[in-house]
Amino acid sequence: MKNIVFMLIFTIDMFAIELKPIPQSINVDINIVKLGKKLFFDKNLSKDGLLSCNSCHKLSDNGATRTKYTKGAGGIYGNFNVPTVYNAVYNFRQFWDGRAKDLIDQATNPIENPIEMANTIENALKYLKENKLYYKQFNSLFNDGVTKRNLAISLAEFERYLITPNSPFDKYLRGDKSALSKEAIKGYKLFQQKGCISCHNGINIGGNLYNKLGIYDKINSKELGRYNITHRTIDKYVFKVPSLRNVALTPPYIHDGRAKTLTDAINIMSKYQLGDILNSNEINFIIAFLKSLTGELDRYKNVSN
Repeated sequence: MKNIVFMLIFTIDMFAIELKPIPQSINVDINIVKLGKKLFFDKNLSKDGLLSCNSCHKLSDNGATRTKYTKGAGGIYGNFNVPTVYNAVYNFRQFWDGRAKDLIDQATNPIENPIEMANTIENALKYLKENKLYYKQFNSLFNDGVTKRNLAISLAEFERYLITPNSPFDKYLRGDKSALSKEAIKGYKLFQQKGCISCHNGINIGGNLYNKLGIYDKINSKELGRYNITHRTIDKYVFKVPSLRNVALTPPYIHDGRAKTLTDAINIMSKYQLGDILNSNEINFIIAFLKSLTGELDRYKNVSN
């Protein structure tokens, strides 16, 4: 029955699924973006002055970290594999469990989280008000100056700016059929035929729905996902489907970083989510396609503080 339901959903989705290229630009307030960038790199927003947003979301690399978990204030490790901040603006919710409705709702959470930056908003705002440059900048951009809301807006506006256009696949979607290798095109076709596209679709090739981890077979996970938010049994092991944008650069994979490589991730997803076992050629073709999703990651360098 589970297979029949999945196939029915997949069949319906195939007529509605669309993959879209990332726009060349996004409409932002560049002055707020500049403030947001300064805040994003400021370690003084953390309790011990040793961590910034960039500590876990390294913009010079992949917008995340290449470790299973990241170390927060006091040397405490987090519970989830850090998702990339690149293209987060296109996610329908934020965090693996979807507890934040948008980037503004998400932005100050790490500052207050005891296993991340471990600060209080009161302390963060006190620091910003006592800093003459910040105080002046906030008051020039916002009528009410330094507030939690304006701090969140500033960080979120910078994060909105962090899109990665012009990947080979984006160029392919725009009509340049030479932008993808033959292997990547074969991988794209398999990506569709095998059913990956039923969850990884839209402009972010994911990030626009929830799904249960372990559809065709039970998979162990100490994290319960959406259940911690809704407390509904049906939401156990349900997580936000991650974006596949720049996925070749963001190992390890899955919410707990259990997959060290793309091959590992594809094997896990095909077995537990698709009920299928792919051969090595199929895996290599899909990896070639996934590598074509890497876009331009250096736009943040164009923003002066």
